[in-house]
Amino acid sequence: MAGSTLGTIFRIMTWGESHGKGVGVTIDGCPAGLSLCEEDIQQYLDRRKPGQSRFTTARQEGDRVEILSGVFEGRTTGTPIALIVRNLDQRPKDYRAIQDIYRPGHADYCFEAKYGFRDYRGGGRSSARETIGRVAAGAVAHQFLAQQGIQVDAYTKSIGEIELDPGRLDLSLRDKNPLYMPDDIAAARAARYLEELIQEQDSCGGVVECVIHGVPAGVGEPVFDKLDACLAKAVMSIGAVKGFEIGDGFAAARSRGSVNNDAFYTDAEGMVRKRSNHSGGILGGISDGSDIVFRAAFKPTPSIARQQQTVNRDGRNVEIQIQGRHDPIVVPRAVVVVEAMAALTVADLLLLSYRSRLEP
Repeated sequence: MAGSTLGTIFRIMTWGESHGKGVGVTIDGCPAGLSLCEEDIQQYLDRRKPGQSRFTTARQEGDRVEILSGVFEGRTTGTPIALIVRNLDQRPKDYRAIQDIYRPGHADYCFEAKYGFRDYRGGGRSSARETIGRVAAGAVAHQFLAQQGIQVDAYTKSIGEIELDPGRLDLSLRDKNPLYMPDDIAAARAARYLEELIQEQDSCGGVVECVIHGVPAGVGEPVFDKLDACLAKAVMSIGAVKGFEIGDGFAAARSRGSVNNDAFYTDAEGMVRKRSNHSGGILGGISDGSDIVFRAAFKPTPSIARQQQTVNRDGRNVEIQIQGRHDPIVVPRAVVVVEAMAALTVADLLLLSYRSRLEP
């Protein structure tokens, strides 16, 4: 299978299936000397693991990470870093009833059309459990970026039609509710809405917003490897993401140049700044030194307990009622995945930018 790698210098390859022995990632290109231990990675994995609340799948996995290589005496060695999380709470029998049926909204049909077979146990390689490798690698990228003074923070911006109030946004509140929504009032409303959906055996989508602070001007390439293009590819590679926008995004299409342009000025310390940030921190594919702000739209969880229409491998029209343990919404657990993909992208392009010119 091609397409399991990401990056040019800071390069990762994820591996494993939802109900196999484990999932993990191999990281190549991480500089030597970076302080790293399993707990540095675990704190990020704990944010995406299942069973955290009523709004996530009941699958009980500790998702404990093991560092197999690339770290010695608490520091990276510059050699490939191998990380593994073993699958412990597997129930492949939950999926036997659908092994010959294509689930609506899932990749079952497309996967089988491409490869001639599919792993029906929770989607196999197409399962959201694959993102464990991304989050583990993203934790390493976070460690590297922190040394450069760069911070990546994502949070739930909206669930269904319930959106946080920017005036109440308080990032310190994000981890204090199961929806990772940094607005207590909006989070409470969203929780009530999700309770209604659970009773109706339905699901919904939402939006994750991400802010990257501290990226210096000059990161990104001006043509095919634009910073925003690379972020879009990385984020769109997350399962269930159906939309990406940066800065004002689609609202820019309804704006005017006199409004959308960000005026430059020089501050008291002689630094070039912007008076607004409609561009989302990127111009011409290159960071402009201001906060990078983007959003990812997630579709509703396709696995719902309602009866649905579909077809089986023989081409017959059938009905399906999906059993098993599924999230009524993927957004809360996806917040840290978005962070990871952003961190991996910026780390890779930052390393690339180090060799863009020779200083005199």
